[in-house]
Amino acid sequence: MNGLDAKAFAALFRETCQKCFGHGISEPLSETESRQLSAQILDQTGLVVGAKSIKNYSSFIFKTPDSKEENPSVATMDTLARYVSGAPYTDEATRKNREGHFPYWFSFKEQFYRNAGQPPAPAKKRKYILVLIGLAVLAIAIIAFMLLRRNPSKPFIEEFKSTAEDTLADHGWTVQKKDDDFWQRRNEYPGNLTLFTLKGDNWPDSVSGIPGINNFLLRKINADCFSTEMRIEDFFPKQNWQQTGILLMEDSSFTGRSIRFSIIYNDFFGGFTLKPVVALQAITSQGTGSKPEEVTHQTIFELDSSQMNLISQNLKWSGLRIEKNGDHFRFLYSSGPIKNFAFKVAATHEFKIQPKFVGIFAISGLANDPAIVPVKIDYFNFTPDKCNE
Repeated sequence: MNGLDAKAFAALFRETCQKCFGHGISEPLSETESRQLSAQILDQTGLVVGAKSIKNYSSFIFKTPDSKEENPSVATMDTLARYVSGAPYTDEATRKNREGHFPYWFSFKEQFYRNAGQPPAPAKKRKYILVLIGLAVLAIAIIAFMLLRRNPSKPFIEEFKSTAEDTLADHGWTVQKKDDDFWQRRNEYPGNLTLFTLKGDNWPDSVSGIPGINNFLLRKINADCFSTEMRIEDFFPKQNWQQTGILLMEDSSFTGRSIRFSIIYNDFFGGFTLKPVVALQAITSQGTGSKPEEVTHQTIFELDSSQMNLISQNLKWSGLRIEKNGDHFRFLYSSGPIKNFAFKVAATHEFKIQPKFVGIFAISGLANDPAIVPVKIDYFNFTPDKCNE
């Protein structure tokens, strides 16, 4: 990055922080501020700039003793420029197809050069830039028109035939709080997405006060009524609070309302001596500052040492489904030795939420030193439905 481009990037980064925090910055961002800015960028643009990268950029701009030379990609700078300019929501696949020339960054840089008193681009180059900007405006108009029509999300099916990062991104997935050691193992069982029951939760722990789920896979949704489903192979949890499931959220930073539905292990009964169980758990949350509410805690199998092989066979395939019709939710599950075992209703519940994201996860809650086991996710779908009055 040449000197002027570095200055343009620094100006862009400062404007990004000004928009997010409502004031200019005079020192490098903290980890918490970096995570907040990363979440804001994702919410408003649909694109990802990692919190660690943001923190490194702020150190680079302020030239702290431990800072290193940074060379952000054009895609990253375009994402920041989109955020600053209030560009329409998109995703990596759409940007690649329609705006792979990164018009927002080049437009910002051109304006910065002009304001800095640099000579304008040659006439031929200016003409080319104007053509690109014109195409970008046309694409924005098309996207805005589609949004105004308020069409729901299209039906989506994911069978995880490939778990390559570019394939997942092209399919609309983003990954939060990437744990590189375990994320590298996501293709450990070919034909499945393999997640691991790492420590984490979607509400704050008592130490850091920060919620977080490692290797949390999520995607944007837009429908008032829908069903969403996942299918898991060979998941037999055997320690608190190993679990996997579906999470619906109003925002991607765990600050808004949410609903979680999962298969869990439980052997904690408030001092009573009972057999451990594999159970279904549905939990709602009103967001930051509120305590979660357990909607259902339904035993699937009571664990008996003489029946473990039989239970394992019946957990060969498990399925979870959430159906939303307005404020009415149904939670369904299936388990058995074959893939397409029939779903059963576990619970129904009324809850006011308009989720904008759906995610799939594997966690061990906030237990200390949890045993980490794989979760093989075979299938996911999201299907918008007509709302019944």
